[in-house]
Amino acid sequence: MNGADAGMNGQGDAEGLREAAQPGAGEVTATVIVNAPAPRVFAALTAWERQSDWIPFTTVRVLVGDGGEGSRIEAVTAVGPAVIRDEMRVVHVDAPYEVRVVHDGRLLRGPGVMRCTPMGPERTQVVWHEWFQLPGGVAGRVAWPVLWPGSKVGLTRALQKFARLVEVGQLP
Repeated sequence: MNGADAGMNGQGDAEGLREAAQPGAGEVTATVIVNAPAPRVFAALTAWERQSDWIPFTTVRVLVGDGGEGSRIEAVTAVGPAVIRDEMRVVHVDAPYEVRVVHDGRLLRGPGVMRCTPMGPERTQVVWHEWFQLPGGVAGRVAWPVLWPGSKVGLTRALQKFARLVEVGQLP
């Protein structure tokens, strides 16, 4: 496996991560209210491999680390023959409030953040925000307005399922 396949390493790692961390024009945000305390919601969000339970067609696994800062995560989404491999690094954890990642794979690149804001002892707002660098140059920028609504709807529905699973005690 070469460096591109295994994720960046060595001297190029910091430089490559800085490049991947630059926000792109492909911005998507979803929000949900979860009737559960923030520490429980945060634990469920960062139970990376359990994301497969609520993100459709997606298998998530921790490649390196314990899921905390510095860990490498892979999310593979497969719909029929179409497969998207999303590689990311966890770059900041402020439990139980925020986790930041940088998508640094070949196709998906850019920063992302999941925030848990307590709204009382048993209620938490979750905001998931991504800023993808659009692949394909001009074609990617032209295609984004067509793809964005589906991305927003998909992410919102996933978070709604996440909330239901947390509220009934099936997550984390």
